[in-house]
Amino acid sequence: MRVGVVVASLVVLAVSGCAGERSKNEKRRDDASNYNTQLGIDYMNQGDIPLAKEKLDRALKENPDNAKVHTARAMLFDRMRLPSQAESEFQTALHLAPNDPDVSNNYAVYLCEIGKDDQGVKRFEAVAVNALYRTPWVAYTNAGVCSHAAKHDDVAIVNFKRALQVHPNFPEAAFQLASLQFSKGDVAGARQEVESYLNAFEETPDLLLLGVQVAKAQNDRVAFVLYSRKLRLDFPTSPQAKALAEIEHNPG
Repeated sequence: MRVGVVVASLVVLAVSGCAGERSKNEKRRDDASNYNTQLGIDYMNQGDIPLAKEKLDRALKENPDNAKVHTARAMLFDRMRLPSQAESEFQTALHLAPNDPDVSNNYAVYLCEIGKDDQGVKRFEAVAVNALYRTPWVAYTNAGVCSHAAKHDDVAIVNFKRALQVHPNFPEAAFQLASLQFSKGDVAGARQEVESYLNAFEETPDLLLLGVQVAKAQNDRVAFVLYSRKLRLDFPTSPQAKALAEIEHNPG
């Protein structure tokens, strides 16, 4: 079962404020800071760390009070394996924007990645109930993944189910829940989750492959053939389809 968080998004939002309260020069600096922050994030995602740092350094000079800049710099320093600088940047971002769910979400991702799972889970759960956060089902799913990594599977199951209550057609939550049930020996529960999702929503290669594995564990030849065929026909080039061959030829 995967233990990486589902989403580690860095979202740059426009700095709010009344036009009458800020000069045109201040607004231009804010806009430039946001623009360079987004460029820095884009370069970071492309793996160009030196150019990402250049853009984020510029963004910081343009607006040192922009929490998004500090969040992006924290993620950059994490990529550069500079944990003390990353933590410092996150703390600055949280101080500047204590109620911003995107800042808190990114910090939760970081906490889980460095092994501070309990703290990460608490932050994800807080983000999920923040009315300003647009995708609470992702936060709940991430809380579940982080809980599982900490071997708190009961908490993980609760959070996966919360995610599906909020957004029933989120396939990652369904997969994580069914996969965890399967790994714990609850084959019937895993099958119920897989069938419930696939009967109502669009198929995914992860869920189809899990369906194959569950059917094999139950010696259900009909379901095994059905899920195998769907996976091979609908997702022929997927890694899951390639993994199917090994399952089909392994008698164990």
